[in-house]
Amino acid sequence: MMAVRAVNGGSLFRSAASPPLLTFGCRFRQFSSLPFRRNSELGLRFPIFCCGNQFLGYGGGLSRSVHSIVDCVMEELTAWRSRRRIRATVKLTTSGELLEDKLVNQEIEKGLLLEFKKDSDRVLLGVAQRPDGKKNWMVYDQNGVTSSIKPQQITYIVPGVENFDHAEISKFLQKAQENLDPTLLEIAWVELLEKNASVTAEELAEMIFGSSEPLESYCAHLLLSKDEVYFTVLATKGSRTIYGPRPTGQVEELLHKKLAKDASEKELQDFVQLLVSAKAKAALAKPSKSSWMVDEKIQYKIESLEAYAIDACKSDEQRKTAGMILKAMGLTKTASSALNLLINIGYFPVHVNLDLLKLNILTDHSDEIIAAAESLLSDSSDSDEMNREDLTHLKVYAIDVDEADELDDALSATKLQDGRMKIWIHVADPTRYVEPGSMVDREALRRGTSVFLPTGTYPMFPEKLAMEGMSLKQGELCNAVSVSVILHSDGSATELLHLNLEEEAELKILSEAAALRLKWRRQQGAIDTSTLEARIKVVNPEDLEPSINLYVENQADPAMRLVSEMMILCGEVVATFGSCNNIPLPYRGQPQSNIDVSAYSHLPEGPVRSSAIVRIMRAAEIDFRKPIRHGVLGLPGYVQFTSPIRRYLDLLAHYQVKAFLRGESPPFSAGQLEGMASIVNMQVRVVRKLSASSLRYWIIEFLRRQPREKKFRALILRFIKDRIAALLLVGLQASAWVSIGSQVGDEVEVQVEEAHPRDDVLYLKEVLRN
Repeated sequence: MMAVRAVNGGSLFRSAASPPLLTFGCRFRQFSSLPFRRNSELGLRFPIFCCGNQFLGYGGGLSRSVHSIVDCVMEELTAWRSRRRIRATVKLTTSGELLEDKLVNQEIEKGLLLEFKKDSDRVLLGVAQRPDGKKNWMVYDQNGVTSSIKPQQITYIVPGVENFDHAEISKFLQKAQENLDPTLLEIAWVELLEKNASVTAEELAEMIFGSSEPLESYCAHLLLSKDEVYFTVLATKGSRTIYGPRPTGQVEELLHKKLAKDASEKELQDFVQLLVSAKAKAALAKPSKSSWMVDEKIQYKIESLEAYAIDACKSDEQRKTAGMILKAMGLTKTASSALNLLINIGYFPVHVNLDLLKLNILTDHSDEIIAAAESLLSDSSDSDEMNREDLTHLKVYAIDVDEADELDDALSATKLQDGRMKIWIHVADPTRYVEPGSMVDREALRRGTSVFLPTGTYPMFPEKLAMEGMSLKQGELCNAVSVSVILHSDGSATELLHLNLEEEAELKILSEAAALRLKWRRQQGAIDTSTLEARIKVVNPEDLEPSINLYVENQADPAMRLVSEMMILCGEVVATFGSCNNIPLPYRGQPQSNIDVSAYSHLPEGPVRSSAIVRIMRAAEIDFRKPIRHGVLGLPGYVQFTSPIRRYLDLLAHYQVKAFLRGESPPFSAGQLEGMASIVNMQVRVVRKLSASSLRYWIIEFLRRQPREKKFRALILRFIKDRIAALLLVGLQASAWVSIGSQVGDEVEVQVEEAHPRDDVLYLKEVLRN
């Protein structure tokens, strides 16, 4: 008979007529280090064995030719085929009857060595211990674990084994691994393909090892079961499987795929090593984010992980790539695993804003937009110069929130001789630089609004244009659209007089005007929804422990009231002006027909009452042809006009009004405004969601850092269920159980039990008073 014997990782052909292996008196080198030669007759690779510095020849002598052993083997193989041609072995036939004969299963008995599927990813070797019920068996596996398995979990029963000692499983596996050489399958495949014959694991063991002993049979089983190129499964019954050689064309195709797969796996392992190395480095020594973008293949893998972390994979291939990386790193295939990995290698900061990435918010402006903006700045011409009036003699006050870098609006006021107040609202004039439909305008439309986050601001316009050109600046000559209003003694406003008139104002008059306006609006049915809002500034947000500055802003504060009342006043006046002159504008309104304010009069005024009313308020509406009543503000019409640097709809209102003042037709019809507004409002909703989640994250992070024993005052807004109350704590709504006797509007003391900003988890516990 012919066989190939594996010795110390090498292999050698021998025949029944060949001398014993021991007569060669040499040692075989490790198989992986041996040179190979491809024989043109079979297309096979054969190892060339050497003894010391000499090459091994047939019959134990030393040969002068490095290929002599291959030639001998080929002669032996040809002769063997000739001898066997007239008496084909029964084992290599493929008739249905003989296939069935090969599929006879061995009964499970105690002491048998068997392979079984532990789960979808793991196959283990174990020893049968005892029956477990009618069909199942208790098995002691290679990991020292005893478990019950079903018959269908068994993939192979090692033949010729009785009463196997489970303590020897590991040694058996080690020996099997040492003898696994997939190249032996190529030799067997050629022979079996020529015969069009099937083969079992035991038959393959005889072919390539010259023996079907337990170890050799199991090695053959492993080779066949793991093979993806040369053999395919013809039939399976229980733990018995019959394999057949694949056609040559199919093998060539699979080999090509395998080479590509091996190259891909090599790339993956190299990438995993980069990840492991980056994880092990100190925080300041980790690779920069940009360094992961240098190599195209590495960039694809890191971006696949990023997409997986934010649940934004663009394709199944990207998702598969990320999953393979996580598996290779020994991590679960979850978004949080990908996120933590990216943080651990320094690609993401610890406090990375996932929503900013998930919602695809535009942050930086492109080089093209920045260049266009700088070109606008360098142009000193002003198409409105002839229509502007000099108001530099007015005393101007600017009150704005900390989040704004640019200044959109400012105020002036004076009292007339008849005692009435005259108010000026000066609004920045970005349309001095930007024209409808220009490149910079289209980019502003795409963004819809500036984005204000605790960690930074992403402006609607390029920063330099917004700050140096458009923004109002103290002590400098600024272009503005100024709206003047005369208030009657009851706080109502006269019609719009004109833009850019001259008057002087005092802050005290502005404060009086704000109070008068608030009183008048309430008489018109306005609903007060002022509450407490948290403001947070995070310094160096990419640090491990960035500095957090938090304060709570009371919207009912006189300074805040002054600003908001003047902005509301400006919006009413612009709506009136637009209505009188038939100018298409984004007229805002909000129905209040479903709100009975008196039903909430029993609630404490302020955040508690505001919270209850806001929960039932209907969404705002916009009409682009005529004003509609804004019930919540108590106004017959309202147009947002005072933040054209930050809000695109305000900018649209400026385009329309300024065109009218110049005697031109408005650039946009009502229908065009509606189309643009739908784009903007969709983006604004996304930004609001981002702003809310970012604010909540940093408030929870702020609370997480506080000493556990620290106590906070929280306001009860309402009861959710039984004694579980909705609380307002440092501008954040949370919930906690409160003791019996506490009422809506009461303040309670709480402590932070748990705070996990990444999971949006905040557990509060009431501090019970003695």
